[in-house]
Amino acid sequence: MTDTVPDRGQIIANLSDQWDALARLVDGLDESAWRTASSLPGWTVFDVIAHVIGTELVLMGEYPPEADVSGFAHVRNEIGALNEKWIEALRPLSGTALLERFREITDRRLKVLADMDDAAWAEPGPSPVGLVPYGRFMRIRIFDCWMHEHDIADGLRVAVDEGGPRAEAAFAELIFGIGRSVVKGAGAPDGSRVTFELGGPSPRTVHIAVAGGRANPVETLDGPATVVVGMESGLFARLRGGRTSADAHIDEIAVSGDTELGNRLVRNLAFTI
Repeated sequence: MTDTVPDRGQIIANLSDQWDALARLVDGLDESAWRTASSLPGWTVFDVIAHVIGTELVLMGEYPPEADVSGFAHVRNEIGALNEKWIEALRPLSGTALLERFREITDRRLKVLADMDDAAWAEPGPSPVGLVPYGRFMRIRIFDCWMHEHDIADGLRVAVDEGGPRAEAAFAELIFGIGRSVVKGAGAPDGSRVTFELGGPSPRTVHIAVAGGRANPVETLDGPATVVVGMESGLFARLRGGRTSADAHIDEIAVSGDTELGNRLVRNLAFTI
């Protein structure tokens, strides 16, 4: 899956739609709403949009001015520091001006992507999940921005569409690497068979088989599931993204079969924040 080069037209269309969705979500907010806390530690609605802008600027070879961000508790590594420097650089803007900047930068990025040739789209390069084709990295960008749409919506306490093509691209990344949560996080032994039954706006059934100390998604299980975990797709996304805890939503999660394994698993789903 890591080496697959996604269709460029589809990825660009989904990314464009995702950026439009973010713009619609914050369009018309007053300044106090822009400064509302998002679901990410230390970040407001303004900061989330500034972060997206900063990431796209870096992808175009631009970097923020130097700033001391060592005092921020949520800055844990070099990437976190880079993100925070962009937010600091953009913070003097009003929310309306930030939205104008967001639209300008994302329009530039769409042109860059449209002008790329097939070789560049398929060229392996660094990404948050290691060395992957550039097109795959852009699917990760859809995932990241889709999660940030929900970070903002949750902070503003408004509902947004959580299904459709953008969600499909995001869920491809949410499912990728889930084996680490199953084996390293939950300690599932060899021979374990795990099924996630996700309902809601992005329903799906995800099967995972454990063998040789590794867990991988599979089309079908070769026997009855050791544990079945059921929840809404939106909750699964937020748990995988580290935005909330299973304990805060325990009445929204159904676990059957090996409940001890299932309860460990739902508490160890997070792979990013």
